[in-house]
Amino acid sequence: MNKTILIVGTFDTKNDELRFIQGVILDQGGNTLTMDVSVLKDPKKPTDISKHDVANAGESGIESIIALDDENEAMQVMALGASRLTAKAYGDGLIDGVIILGGTMGTDLALDVCLSLPIGVPKYIVSTVAFSPLLPPDRIAADVQMILWAGGLFGLNSICKASLSQAAGAVLGAAKATKGVDTSRPLIGMTSFGKTVMTFMVALKPALEQRGYDVAVFHPTGMGGRAFEDLAGQGRFSCVLDLATQEVGNHLFGSSLSAGADRLTNAGLNGIPQIIAPGCHDLVDVPGWAPLSDRWEGYNSHAHNRLLSSIALTNEDRIRVAHSHAEKMNMARGKTAFVMPMGGCHEWDRFGAPLHNPEGPKIFAAALRSKLSDSVEWHETQSHINDAVFCDIVLNIFDRWFVT
Repeated sequence: MNKTILIVGTFDTKNDELRFIQGVILDQGGNTLTMDVSVLKDPKKPTDISKHDVANAGESGIESIIALDDENEAMQVMALGASRLTAKAYGDGLIDGVIILGGTMGTDLALDVCLSLPIGVPKYIVSTVAFSPLLPPDRIAADVQMILWAGGLFGLNSICKASLSQAAGAVLGAAKATKGVDTSRPLIGMTSFGKTVMTFMVALKPALEQRGYDVAVFHPTGMGGRAFEDLAGQGRFSCVLDLATQEVGNHLFGSSLSAGADRLTNAGLNGIPQIIAPGCHDLVDVPGWAPLSDRWEGYNSHAHNRLLSSIALTNEDRIRVAHSHAEKMNMARGKTAFVMPMGGCHEWDRFGAPLHNPEGPKIFAAALRSKLSDSVEWHETQSHINDAVFCDIVLNIFDRWFVT
């Protein structure tokens, strides 16, 4: 079947570039739907969705937006309208993917549009600020694709045509290749770090699959946690095993590797049964290539690789993280169990390991229990999070809820 790609941009100023994208998609056998998000001028020829349609969807009108005399406010209204119309077009089965073109203004709008679509829908942003630190992590859709709009700020040329054609082919190819989610087996969402840090997933995933479940494991380094929370918010999981909650601390201490303020909340708010453990709760991850902030002077750290370094929190810091965990878990409307491995919460926190702190888990556990609602089941083990005993406890809780 032919796939239809929504093309979004300011057709008054970027008409040639947007029509070039449209031509590539059509030449490759795709269909297109065009959306104009310009404000001041009109495109050379009408688009399928006009700027007036977009403004109306943003609960305003073009004249009212112009009267704001503020390009920032104007684009926010257009972003709201474009997001609503994009979500509706997808819900009505009219589009299979979206591609958006822009500089900083267009990229600002593009981030909102991509967030309006569920995970699995191809989303492509062609931007002069792709991969830039200007883009806040909490506004980047978990599965968005970006390409730098190199040499294309004004007019077509051979360099920007290379980028535009790649983007057009990529979004159409993704729409053709993407496979719908198989819902024949209930889905479990699990969080874990890689096997040099955590190994429980090696035992838990096949054990849960043997029980008839599909298991998706998310890497909670910011974007992975966002994807996990997005799916939990959509009610896509039958249960979550949120066993690596480090992103709670990342957000609390201002790390750029944040999954957002709603980390550790969406499953609970949607009544999804959740088994939680504080994997790596005592670490804050920061970009390994950047100089450490003065905030971390005197802290122990571990260079995981050239991209990622982990800061070991103090016992006082752990109390803050524990209270944040409790606040979030207390919001849950479904079954919630917490498993506390007193022997350590990652491989670097074992006897003889560089970040071992034998008192840390005790302090975290005491602070957590002091704030935790009685509705949250408490399970405590002297084992390490990577020991078989920990996995047995998690599976026993799961079986009690779902098998027996």
